[in-house]
Amino acid sequence: MDDQNKNLLLATALSFLVILGWYFFFPPPEEAPQPEAQVAETIAAPDGTSAPAAAPAAGAATGEVDAAATETQTVADTPRVEINTPRVEGSISLTGGRIDDLKLKDYRETLDDDSPIVTLLSPAGDANAYYALYGWAPGTGLGIEDVPTANTEWQAEDGATLTPETPVTLTWDNGNGLTFTREIAIDADYMFSITQSVTNQTGGSVALAPYGTLARHGLPANLENFFILHEGVVAMADGELAEIDYDDMADFDPDPRDGSRAQVTPVTENGWIGFTGHYWMSTLIPGPGDAFRSIAKYDERRDIYQTDVVLPTVTLAAGESTAASTQLFAGAKEWATIREYERGGIDGFLDSIDWGWFFFFTKPIFAVLHWLNAAIGNMGVAIIALTFLLKILVFPLAYKSYASMARMKELQPEMEKLRERAGDDRQKVQKEMMELYKREKVNPAAGCLPILIQIPIFFSLYKVIFVTLELRHSAFFGVFRDLSAPDPTSLYNLFGLLPWGAPPVDSILALVFIGVLPILLGVSMWLQQKLNPAPTDETQAMIFAWMPWVFMFMLGGFASGLVVYWITNNVITFTQQYLIMRKHGYSPDVFGNIKSSFKKKPKAEKE
Repeated sequence: MDDQNKNLLLATALSFLVILGWYFFFPPPEEAPQPEAQVAETIAAPDGTSAPAAAPAAGAATGEVDAAATETQTVADTPRVEINTPRVEGSISLTGGRIDDLKLKDYRETLDDDSPIVTLLSPAGDANAYYALYGWAPGTGLGIEDVPTANTEWQAEDGATLTPETPVTLTWDNGNGLTFTREIAIDADYMFSITQSVTNQTGGSVALAPYGTLARHGLPANLENFFILHEGVVAMADGELAEIDYDDMADFDPDPRDGSRAQVTPVTENGWIGFTGHYWMSTLIPGPGDAFRSIAKYDERRDIYQTDVVLPTVTLAAGESTAASTQLFAGAKEWATIREYERGGIDGFLDSIDWGWFFFFTKPIFAVLHWLNAAIGNMGVAIIALTFLLKILVFPLAYKSYASMARMKELQPEMEKLRERAGDDRQKVQKEMMELYKREKVNPAAGCLPILIQIPIFFSLYKVIFVTLELRHSAFFGVFRDLSAPDPTSLYNLFGLLPWGAPPVDSILALVFIGVLPILLGVSMWLQQKLNPAPTDETQAMIFAWMPWVFMFMLGGFASGLVVYWITNNVITFTQQYLIMRKHGYSPDVFGNIKSSFKKKPKAEKE
């Protein structure tokens, strides 16, 4: 193995050690418990007046459409309309007409059979309240009391239940000539459709603007704050994707009228905005081709994060009606489901999944992995099959690399003679070696190619396994029931034979009681090293001897699906390298190299 290859491997190992040391000595701060949501005041304009007709959207960002200002309530103490579909359950509060109680039937909090299903939305008054609200921003001729607010009492038919077959209709009459109607429908997955309409019987013209809001009180309880994952606002505006972390929202420009901080983005044709987490997302989606204002807002006083979509102002003459339709996605970030919504007209919706900087790798890698899992029926086997496909894809480069390494081994005797003749003259050694490489048509840097190719593939697959929902709680075999989680086995539980889990990955015990998959990883890397004799330099030999075991402990806390990939990759690489090197006349003495690694060099030889 040439010096450049050794240096690259050494740099990679040291980089991993630096990362490991950083997270060991400077772990991410634990999230402080959030205070319970505060009881908020009734919605009102900051200056006590209604907004002018020309600027309801701007007002929406600064107070007039303060949908988060809502009375504290619970599911039990408010009149509600039930939501019941094949995939979600919950209810709509008739106070404010809020969608604030939603659970995902297909997903549980943990792997335990009695674990509660995942709660996505919850009403004000609950810890980490999170809900969707719709309404109208008042314009010229209207006051805040003339439009529905977060505390308006809507009416619905007795016994109404929201299902994919039965939409529900809410109505409210302001008593001054305006009648508001809100029809809410839902499909068989996670998409709500909300149609807001208003009829003007005031005898004069009125102006108002429809809006939708997602509000969450405080940070999410399960916020992970991991550098590889985006959590916070995700938005698309005319083809431009924006990802805003929660802590960055506090840096928005302040509004002097109410002290909140907001970022307003005009959208001319297509877009959406909402909040995304690791596996779940809620998104406000105006109709394709509709112009609107996309708003991300943070109220420091009440610790409320908010996203709004505000459609253009409409002016209604006496006797006229108008309607506005938007959609709300509230559910799991399933690749196939989101892809279908994108194909149905939601521009760039698949980018709501955090594909990262290497999206040109992660997207196709996951598409193939998803197809393999559907065909095979086991995600662990699908990862192994994907590894084989990736190795086939890069085989031409790998073949050249291993062939060049074999030729380098053949030239080893001549290289030793060059060193003997040149003595301590390093410059002469380098010059004559380059002439030897040129004469024999050998590229000493060719051995770096597999590593250079492997790095982006490794990080892309790491991203795919960590971010995508399809790996969550996806089983392999036996005790490996969640490929997105670290190896659950260790000597502590006799590698899964005893009925308790392995030590937490952030504990000292996890460094001692390593799992079976990381052990297999270390052994496979160690065997791969034995295709070549140990370096003659003692320092390099020591570093190479420790490297497999350092990686073993370092990757022990990674997702087990990623470790399965790495083991498979090592086994395939070992087989390819062995066969190709033999074909080119060099027979690796694996067992001889293993034996020599356990022999202690004589003192005279060391000197």
